[in-house]
Amino acid sequence: QAQLVESGGGSMQAGDSLTLSCTADGYLSCSYKFEMSWHRQTLGKQRDFMASIERDGTTKYADSVKGRFTITLDGADKTEARVALQIHSLEPEDTAMYYCQAACKSGELYYYKYWGRGTQVQR
Repeated sequence: QAQLVESGGGSMQAGDSLTLSCTADGYLSCSYKFEMSWHRQTLGKQRDFMASIERDGTTKYADSVKGRFTITLDGADKTEARVALQIHSLEPEDTAMYYCQAACKSGELYYYKYWGRGTQVQR
């Protein structure tokens, strides 16, 4: 089991940039593909994928945020990992609760998937 804690949210102005951080502590050993990702959710809507990164640095982004969001992984071993999400030029639709996820997967099969409790970004 691993614990994920997000930070960095708050009230921002249009055009601001901010960095969200997530630290994962616990069992993170993975014999398949280890991936950390960011998702966001607004009230009454589904949680949407924003960006992901693997241990080898491979990244993926939702089309809606390409060019404005940057995901980075700072350290990832069997017991700890840190992932950051930089948001540039904040827009109204960026207002949401942002969640961090750590997962071990093979194709569409998840061996584990952990979520943090979220950090609120408010414009």
